[in-house]
Amino acid sequence: MTVLLLQLAGPLQAWGSRSRFAHRGTEIAPTKSGVIGMLAAAKGIRRTEPLTELLGLEFGVRLDQPGQILRDFQTARSLDGRQRLPLTYRFYLADAAFLAGISGEPELLHGLAQALKRPQFPLYLGRRSCPPARPVSLGVHDGTLEHALTSWPWLAAEWHRRPAAHTVRLEIIRDARPGEQVTETVPDEPVSFNPEHRQHTWRSVVRQHVDITNESATRASVTEHDPLSLLGG
Repeated sequence: MTVLLLQLAGPLQAWGSRSRFAHRGTEIAPTKSGVIGMLAAAKGIRRTEPLTELLGLEFGVRLDQPGQILRDFQTARSLDGRQRLPLTYRFYLADAAFLAGISGEPELLHGLAQALKRPQFPLYLGRRSCPPARPVSLGVHDGTLEHALTSWPWLAAEWHRRPAAHTVRLEIIRDARPGEQVTETVPDEPVSFNPEHRQHTWRSVVRQHVDITNESATRASVTEHDPLSLLGG
């Protein structure tokens, strides 16, 4: 098995899967359709072109720095200024960072890793107003998707890591494998990004947690707080 790892971090991110009309929401973590769209942009695949080579990839994401929900609203007028357009509400994730992984054939993943370094179209974290703040590709690695998401070092910002404990518990959301108990089903399996006929199918996911060592806490000599420690003596 081979995995392409991605770090998705920036001042703002927005990963909508159920946005409608004047309300543009965001999920709490990157969506599979959003990440596949980013990979398609890197490869130069236009929205009207088929996603053939990107279909069937296994996807998962770890919530390293969940961030905060931010609400914004926008107003607009017609070009001549006479007509006022509806007020729209847009939700974002502020100061978030995620470790995402894509599992598939090695040749395809190596090609995607190279494309992310020299993308054909601009990369963004869910919406065009949300560019990444760090290099996206963390390279291609041998092993399973689950192993990569549970063993890779914590990607949170230094200011977020220093006050945290020696060990932190992070949530993972990944594609469910055949025979696994499904946590939930979401409309997040992309089929086509064609604006005239956007199409997604249902995706079964598993939610789990993993304990990751916080090296910054070790350097800062942060200790765990045990309120009952004084009673042991």
